[in-house]
Amino acid sequence: MDSSTLFAVENTLFTIVMILYLVSMALYFIFFAMKNEKAARVAGWIITAAFALHTAALVVRGIGAGRLPLTNQYEFATSFAWGICLCFLIFAHKYHFLALGTFVTPVIFLLIGYAAMQSREVRELMPALRSSWLGIHVSAAIISYGAFGVSFAVSLMFLLKQGRENHDFWRKYIPDYDRLDVISYRAVSLGFLFLTFVIVSGSIWAERAWGSYWSWDPKETWSLITWIIYALYLHLRMNKGWRGKRAAWFAAVGFVCVLFTYIGVNTFIPGIHSYA
Repeated sequence: MDSSTLFAVENTLFTIVMILYLVSMALYFIFFAMKNEKAARVAGWIITAAFALHTAALVVRGIGAGRLPLTNQYEFATSFAWGICLCFLIFAHKYHFLALGTFVTPVIFLLIGYAAMQSREVRELMPALRSSWLGIHVSAAIISYGAFGVSFAVSLMFLLKQGRENHDFWRKYIPDYDRLDVISYRAVSLGFLFLTFVIVSGSIWAERAWGSYWSWDPKETWSLITWIIYALYLHLRMNKGWRGKRAAWFAAVGFVCVLFTYIGVNTFIPGIHSYA
């Protein structure tokens, strides 16, 4: 197939994926409002199908572009949503609680909606991006941000549960505080590991592309700020015994910084990373 046909296929898949994410989110909301477990289970099947089609859309995009689909706002936004969905499916399978989707799917849908508003034009790569470090650096960022997205959702559940422990839904379907705290901690640990690799690999790549390991570009600076926030979270948890509400707020603020690093910096503070 020629590139125009491939991009038509990718656009069709992307539209279907958006619809499936929306449907799964609606079903999770029905589960939340009506305690209908069947709606949540159907939502789980739908989001799994959406993830598979989302993966196919990214593969088709990559084939059509002749490169990894990770180099502009549209491609990274849709990959960001894909990464959160991947981490959600992993954590949902591991911990077996239906309510997680109620809090994760809105984040996924907002990101895929943001992607839909971006230009899908395929442009020739600028010289700095013609490197094998592209796939390594950006793929690690996607996994890192995906894990932080899950930690945000779990932390939000923790914070919203307070004062609602006796409500039927929160008592039956939301894990206890200790379990939520541990799940959020593990998601943050995974995200922090990959974010550290993102910064290290980005520094190496920057030195090869621009002759400097660190230039205090806005995205570099905000990536470092985000890393410091999560490093403080882990330090305070392991050395000062921080648990519960304080840790949940830390994880939530960290993800806000993640979103600003990606969306806010690109929108309000242009720099050498403005292409993505």
